Amino acid sequence: MSADPDTIAFYQARAPHYVLKFGQAHSHQLDPFLDRLPPGGRVLELGCGGGQDAARIAARGFIVDATDATPAMVAKANERCGVGARVMAFGALDAEAAYDGVWCHASLLHCPREALPDVLARIHRALAPAGWHFASYKLGEAEGRDSLGRFYNFPSADWLAAQYDAIPGWHIAETRQYMAGGFDNIERDWIDVIVRKA
Repeated sequence: MSADPDTIAFYQARAPHYVLKFGQAHSHQLDPFLDRLPPGGRVLELGCGGGQDAARIAARGFIVDATDATPAMVAKANERCGVGARVMAFGALDAEAAYDGVWCHASLLHCPREALPDVLARIHRALAPAGWHFASYKLGEAEGRDSLGRFYNFPSADWLAAQYDAIPGWHIAETRQYMAGGFDNIERDWIDVIVRKA
């Protein structure tokens, strides 16, 4: 299972509040990621939330396929941004060489560790040759839940790198570690991973 039911239920119930807090501006990592892609390329977003990143991707001239496993988030993204978002869990991705970029801002961090290798393999397969992938994770040493009951995989940087390195033809181009807060207002260590398909 690539989605934790309690986490989906949390976002389903709290979508308006979440979007109010995080849905006003696109992610600061997005434009540098898009600069790596061919102009007008296709970008898949896994975990589109309130749609602000998908709207920015479209505004930059890319074709965006915005998805989220939470129906209330998809509804919010379409209501606010008109991005044509659709409901899809990570494990349902079955595209092949269809996207120039796969954007996963603060979304794959909810994927159980045992399911992550399959999800990463699906992302790799969905990317066109020389395609790019971005994901951000909250760092830790063991899976667990935050104070709001949301599930996180909480990987170490080394464990995470090993999951990407296990897929042939994938190269980690860049990682960045930093401190940042979240919906629970707790500062944690994060890592951004940028990967390129051969």
